[in-house]
Amino acid sequence: MSLAIAAAISLSGCAHKMELGGDPQLRVLDTTELPTPGRSDYSQSTRPYFVGPYDRLTIDVFGIEELSKREVQVDGAGRISFPLIGVVDVNGKTPGEIESEIARKLAGAYVRNPQVSVNVKDMVSRVVTVGGEVRMPGQYPVVGRMTLMTSIARAQGTTEFSNLKEVVVFRTVDGQRYAALYNLDAIRSGQYGDPEIYANDIIMVGDSGSRRLFKDVMSAIPAFLTPLVIAVDRLSN
Repeated sequence: MSLAIAAAISLSGCAHKMELGGDPQLRVLDTTELPTPGRSDYSQSTRPYFVGPYDRLTIDVFGIEELSKREVQVDGAGRISFPLIGVVDVNGKTPGEIESEIARKLAGAYVRNPQVSVNVKDMVSRVVTVGGEVRMPGQYPVVGRMTLMTSIARAQGTTEFSNLKEVVVFRTVDGQRYAALYNLDAIRSGQYGDPEIYANDIIMVGDSGSRRLFKDVMSAIPAFLTPLVIAVDRLSN
């Protein structure tokens, strides 16, 4: 069993430095500061926005106060409810298509020449993706100003196997893909600021292979040797 401990100590002493790159379309920056996305990076001029579940819409019917400035949220099935016409299926439709659908149904409900305006107030599609060694990987809506730390907190924080020195943020600006490496320990200790995160960013938290190895060794050795392995584990951080 001492050989297993010796192997663990040897592996923990090998400094592992994460290397980014290899993809010819990816530009790896020497600094931790990624460029800030511009308006064009969020532009949907070439692709219409399709309304989906949980988006929030503002609907106005010109000249009819009771049917104007109404905020509705799309339900999980992609439907909304609107006065006089009941349930409307809006899933996968553009705001313009929803305008036409509501106007058609209102006309059928004896509203003369209805002029409908539909705007998307909240877009659930504006999300940040958080993956790797976090407790709840997934996509989270960008609400207000978000930073790297708050984004990871949305994913319920890091795990016991997270490598806090290897957190990568991917971002696309003006069609160019970027990646930057961050150290959460350094951010937490105030060595540099908590970088801002934008919609469509992808955050990947690295994995600490040495910590997994130590846990495997701890589960395999007799209980009286556990304090020694714990001490080595702490040195590996």
